[in-house]
Amino acid sequence: MSPARGFPPSEYRARVARAQAMMADVGLDALLLTTEPGVRYFTGFLTRFWESPTRPWFLVVPARGDPVAVIPEIGTHLMRQCWLKDIRSFASPEPGTRGLALLRDTLNELVPGGRIGVPSGPESHLRLPLADWAQLQPGLTFSGDAEILARLRQIKSPAEVAKITEACAIAGRAFDRLPEIAAPGVPLEQVFRRFQMLCLDEGADWVPYLAGATGPGGYGDVISPATPAPLRHGDVLMLDTGLTHDGYFCDFNRNFALGPPDAQLQAAHARLIEATRAGFDIARPAHTHADLYRAMSRVLTPGQGAPGRLGHGLGMELTEGPSLVAWEETPLSPGMVLTLEPVLPLPSGALLVHEENILITEGAPQWLSPPAAPEIPVLGA
Repeated sequence: MSPARGFPPSEYRARVARAQAMMADVGLDALLLTTEPGVRYFTGFLTRFWESPTRPWFLVVPARGDPVAVIPEIGTHLMRQCWLKDIRSFASPEPGTRGLALLRDTLNELVPGGRIGVPSGPESHLRLPLADWAQLQPGLTFSGDAEILARLRQIKSPAEVAKITEACAIAGRAFDRLPEIAAPGVPLEQVFRRFQMLCLDEGADWVPYLAGATGPGGYGDVISPATPAPLRHGDVLMLDTGLTHDGYFCDFNRNFALGPPDAQLQAAHARLIEATRAGFDIARPAHTHADLYRAMSRVLTPGQGAPGRLGHGLGMELTEGPSLVAWEETPLSPGMVLTLEPVLPLPSGALLVHEENILITEGAPQWLSPPAAPEIPVLGA
């Protein structure tokens, strides 16, 4: 059975309490949040309306007391369905800066003369016009948030893990049905469209991300949109999906041989799975993100560094920090959800990529995506 939609108020209150304890440690009087993940993390405000960049949205998390939303009037009805009580709204869009004035008044009321933290580390952005940000500065003291939001979001609650697990299960069922829509001769763009339909049919809310590629023995990149080119017998097909369930992502891919694979392709795929399992086997709190990178890299490119990062955090966004790279010594902690994403360069200049989603626990890690077998699956045999 799928987990219940949303979270109880106790989940959000616990997040606020942890944030306020961390704010006290670094001398912050409030957090100012302006992006979808930050606002939703503390409120549960889930909407696709963030696709519109026209209006600004603000949430103030003070060092004491409940957060205060300062938002456009169009969002008040939905925000009232969340747990917050103090919701202040402004007309937008309209000439002038009524939203900024209301935000300034709110900050001066809640934290007069205080120090206000704004997420400013890796993976963050402001989502506010530069001119508006400049107008907000006088009389207020802003600083970075000491990565409080990022550190909070790295550790998922059991309720968050349940949503990611469900997203992975949905994608797994869609991948199992790929033979219904993909075979030699079918245009790649048609496979993309129909695979998204399979994801929705299996229970996805949205499919914000789908990438893929096809080519003889491998492919040139893993971020390209689909083309009308038909799948060809003898090629390999890769699909990488980031679908969402109740606001949480999965992010994993699968490779398929179009017709019986040759020995080289079969060996390359098995090596990717070996690298993935090498990372999985040491994914425990005694190790770091860099340790996972090195474990996979030793299988992929012995004696060399693997190209790029080999995984990342996962949750409310498709990619979250920290990355699995050689220099990232952040320790693994129970509650982290990560992707393992080994990349194998091939002698032809092409590459193969595999990706799985895992949960770090107090002991052995857990697969969240259904782990792939060493043998590459075959379409149109």
